Amino acid sequence: MKRYRLALVAFGALGVLLAGVPALAALAPGAKAPDFTAKASLAGKNFTFSLKQALNKGPVVVYFYPAAYTGGCDLEAHTFATEKDKFVAAGATIIGVSADSLQRLDSFSADPKYCAGKFPVASDPHGRIAATYGLKLMPPQPGVKDVRGVTVHHGFIPRTTFVIGADGTIVASFSSSADHLTPDQHVSRSLAIVRRLHAAEAKAN
Repeated sequence: MKRYRLALVAFGALGVLLAGVPALAALAPGAKAPDFTAKASLAGKNFTFSLKQALNKGPVVVYFYPAAYTGGCDLEAHTFATEKDKFVAAGATIIGVSADSLQRLDSFSADPKYCAGKFPVASDPHGRIAATYGLKLMPPQPGVKDVRGVTVHHGFIPRTTFVIGADGTIVASFSSSADHLTPDQHVSRSLAIVRRLHAAEAKAN
């Protein structure tokens, strides 16, 4: 945990920048989740992620985040990876979405300190998927570097999470800016929601 706190400090400039950025008109619970397909990476291997196909298996947690290899995003990915089995037990799929290139995501998705090959991350370089969910892609910020010292050239999507029911309806949505959540709290809140959905389904059957 110490290394993630240090990373957050090292990447403080971006954190301050994004803290005041609202999720704009992020889709609210009850709305139909826009379907999408995207180039993604799982454990360093590329494939095409389909929301429609994932929903055939159960609820999907779609979490948008600013950039791989940045303090808060690293903590969020690590926490999702650590809790992955609990999401699976609740019948849920996880997909992270950012404006990172596939090349950056290949290493990030496989890195044992972050996604650890546990769940996929998708590339939305122009913010088109984010826009359908009501999120605005911020332009690249000059001089911003990731925790490895590599300059980040892409734009940033505000940290926002959507929990989508198997029927394609958004069950919950929350953001760091509007709901004052830390990156790891996005994970714990998502897990609590999918567990409730799983319990309700089990009771109904």
